[in-house]
Amino acid sequence: MTNRQIVVASLPQGALGPEHFELREAETPAPQDGEVLLRTILMSIDAANRSWMQGATYRDAVNAGDAMPTYAICEVMESKSPRLAPGDIVATESVWADHVTRAAHKVQKLPKVQPLSHLLSVYGIAGKTAFHGLMQIGQPLAGETIVVSAAAGSVGGYVGQIGKALGCRVVGIAGGHEKCAFVTKELGFDACIDYRAGGIFKALKAACPNGVDVYFDNVGGDILETTLALMNERGRVVCCGAISQYDTTNPTGPRNLPGVVVVKRLRMEGFIVMDFARDDAKATRALQAWVQQGKIQVTEDIVEGLENAPQALIGLLKGDNTGKRMVRVGPDP
Repeated sequence: MTNRQIVVASLPQGALGPEHFELREAETPAPQDGEVLLRTILMSIDAANRSWMQGATYRDAVNAGDAMPTYAICEVMESKSPRLAPGDIVATESVWADHVTRAAHKVQKLPKVQPLSHLLSVYGIAGKTAFHGLMQIGQPLAGETIVVSAAAGSVGGYVGQIGKALGCRVVGIAGGHEKCAFVTKELGFDACIDYRAGGIFKALKAACPNGVDVYFDNVGGDILETTLALMNERGRVVCCGAISQYDTTNPTGPRNLPGVVVVKRLRMEGFIVMDFARDDAKATRALQAWVQQGKIQVTEDIVEGLENAPQALIGLLKGDNTGKRMVRVGPDP
């Protein structure tokens, strides 16, 4: 049986393009003792995928010739381990491919949730990142003001909805009138600033008359610099990502560091979702309750077909997604 796989043909020196990927075919791998053969159902598409091409981060760098890494939801097709049986649904660090083999002890068996896409969005990477970052680092209190960049994206939308569920004023930052309307009308944010319209400092100051207590940063760069200037004393800055910096050879940083942090006694902390894995069950319980209460709307952006994964990532970096982006490689069982 043929197995399709997408590899990194060359590392980009500037903006990521389709020419940096190549679709290859090979025989489907066979599991060895202690391994399972997995059929890919859904692959997570994240801005971090691009940052991995720039060098080692919290994981090894991606090099030319490597199959593109991803986090995936899969079905066990064949098992040579007592840990798992055919038909089990699992999550695993994987690659862009139809099938992969993995050591059984390195995959996570998942509960039966329908649709399975929710295990990547609200109950998966996106929802847990939003919950852990906001609750553990942002530590918002009812009545405080939270600002969220990339508010229409996979994480930002959940951050804002959690903030509203906690009784906070929530202001989003997004690109374009349509996204801002979605953030306020569909997700329930109090306001949303269109950074493409210009005058972001003035607009953000007007939307946050009492200043900013928590800033959940997904973009870095100029927007981070602008928001820092509006932070209240003892404010908390949650550094989740820097999507504005990943796809360029000329990254920029906030020019008001460290001065503004010292003067306002701010706390800035970066994290990745695995840092708080010990509290995943707590996050899932809270997210499920808010979904059931109608306080969180699940937003997903599903691209069909493994062959479209490169364009899905390229588009994500340009901001053309609304909600959690993923690629469907195969059907739910």
